[in-house]
Amino acid sequence: MASTIEKKEHSVVEISLQATKEEFNAALKKAFAKNKNKFQVPGFRKGKVPYALAVQYYGEGVLYEDAIEEIANAAYPEAIKEHDLKVVSRPDLDVEEINDEGLKYKIIVTVKPEFTLGKYEGVEAVYYEREVNDESVDEELQRMLKRNSSLEEVTDRAAQEGDTAVIDYEGFKDGVAFDGGKGENYSLKLGSHSFIPGFEEQVIGHNAGEEFSIEVKFPEDYHAEELKGADAVFNVKIHTIKAEILPELDDEFAKDVSEFDTLDELKADIRAKQKEAAEKDAKTAFESEVVRVVAENTEIEIPDIMVENELDNMVQDQAARMQQSGIALDMYLQYIGQDMAQFKESMRPMARVRVKNNLVIEKITEELNPEVTDEEYENEIAEMAKAYNMDVEEIKNALGDTSEYLKDSIKAKKTVEYLTEKAIKTEPKNDETEDKAEE
Repeated sequence: MASTIEKKEHSVVEISLQATKEEFNAALKKAFAKNKNKFQVPGFRKGKVPYALAVQYYGEGVLYEDAIEEIANAAYPEAIKEHDLKVVSRPDLDVEEINDEGLKYKIIVTVKPEFTLGKYEGVEAVYYEREVNDESVDEELQRMLKRNSSLEEVTDRAAQEGDTAVIDYEGFKDGVAFDGGKGENYSLKLGSHSFIPGFEEQVIGHNAGEEFSIEVKFPEDYHAEELKGADAVFNVKIHTIKAEILPELDDEFAKDVSEFDTLDELKADIRAKQKEAAEKDAKTAFESEVVRVVAENTEIEIPDIMVENELDNMVQDQAARMQQSGIALDMYLQYIGQDMAQFKESMRPMARVRVKNNLVIEKITEELNPEVTDEEYENEIAEMAKAYNMDVEEIKNALGDTSEYLKDSIKAKKTVEYLTEKAIKTEPKNDETEDKAEE
């Protein structure tokens, strides 16, 4: 079935199609066969009404919707293939005319936008790398000490920052206890900022066995609507105070927490691993920066539907990651005081950037057309198997007919590697701190 296309604004394409009278009549009969049990005519059992009598009794129009769907479902994929359209939206069908010549209709779709690439070889991009020094090694050693610390009860002094206080508490608003404001034998790390601002600071200075009240003000953005910005009073009792005791930082500590015999050997190992991690992170950050610069060199009018599709993917990814941590996305949204629409809107700028980056890399990949060797393909499969803790054959079976998609993904990676190799590294400006490298 021949078709023609007309390109509209905003990457919209209208596909014009036509079915002959014979084709439309055949589709009507298929629609009738599909729905024959729905027709009832006096003198005939259900499902036994002849086609001609059903049309006469109900009118031919009752079959149009299914007949048109039958024709369009067959013609649409052929039209997409014929015109090599990269569709990014659901098709929207518009019937223009049904007459003695048959059926005329249009299918309206949004496709990937057409655009001209800007400069992508030899772009300048900032190269960030975290500095590995004695301070960064010492910071890691302090984290190791804390991970191996112990808590010992103290009775000869008041609670201070860094202590863990085991407390009972109950909160009141306007003299009435509120839901979620009560806890017993709760271990609160003072200085962790895990409670309402001002709460932990007022526990500091009190001794074990003391009972006292503290006054706080809930933040304006607190997740519980009835407590936003509200003044509250908490009755608190301290059962015990525990101080964090760090082990001695010496050779014995190194032996206990690692395979090394001396502290100097442990420090050297930490430095080497930090250096390796810093170089890896710097490479990844540089690749992202190169892609960002390359994408900025290209002007694209991005269809809204592509941004919406990417937002849906981002929400699904976020929900899956949180589910792995035992947190439901809807509960998280309730905690941060957002609904799904607000959550999506907060991610919209990033979604637009992702779509643009993907479009640019995809088009550059088409131009470069990097080769994917069998070895590279097998290595990618092996990496996936390792990441998902599955056998290589299981991964191959799971991929099935999507192996071409995986090859396209490898090509895109090779394109980014090519752009990175061709890019010119520049030094960060004075006001661009190490935080940027972390980002």
